[in-house]
Amino acid sequence: MKKKFLKIILIILVIGFTANYVFRKFNFNQNYQIGDKIDSLNGVFVYYNGGVNHILERNKTEDGYNLGMKYQCVEFVKRYYYERYHHKMPDSYGNAKDFFDNKISDGQKNEKRNLIQFRNSSSSKPQIGDLMIYSATIFNKFGHVAIVSEVNDSQIEIIQQNPGPFSPSREHLKMKMEDEKWKIKKSRILGWLRKE
Repeated sequence: MKKKFLKIILIILVIGFTANYVFRKFNFNQNYQIGDKIDSLNGVFVYYNGGVNHILERNKTEDGYNLGMKYQCVEFVKRYYYERYHHKMPDSYGNAKDFFDNKISDGQKNEKRNLIQFRNSSSSKPQIGDLMIYSATIFNKFGHVAIVSEVNDSQIEIIQQNPGPFSPSREHLKMKMEDEKWKIKKSRILGWLRKE
């Protein structure tokens, strides 16, 4: 009986992981084609990518700076910072989760990104233009990164590229002050990065 139960669990897990992979790799939303412009912030476009694991070629600027893989989340935030702030990260590679360095104290400079880093529980409230860094999950080992597009005292709005075929490009995250520190009420948020 125990072997049969374990076999059923194993089959369910294999089917689940296979379905997740297929859904995240291919475009199941026929309302958009990969590469469609679906949103923008300050004139910098967000492009539709289909499944979050869908990969195209690497996007580089005319001067050779690596923006990342079209149309992943990293590519949007780096393209935004390059076009809006003329900012180039010293380390132009890495996944979204790698933007946040756990060894750096709150409010200190992240040298790899040439940005100030804040932890998700900081005396510094998120600001418009900050990069919001998400941790990895069992289904997304790369993490996620977005840009803060609106802020008030109870929530922030983020704009993101590649949230999934049916997820919106904008999302609201609850925020509150706890023990004199600002906390985004989403467990996956590691922190935020800011241009000086």
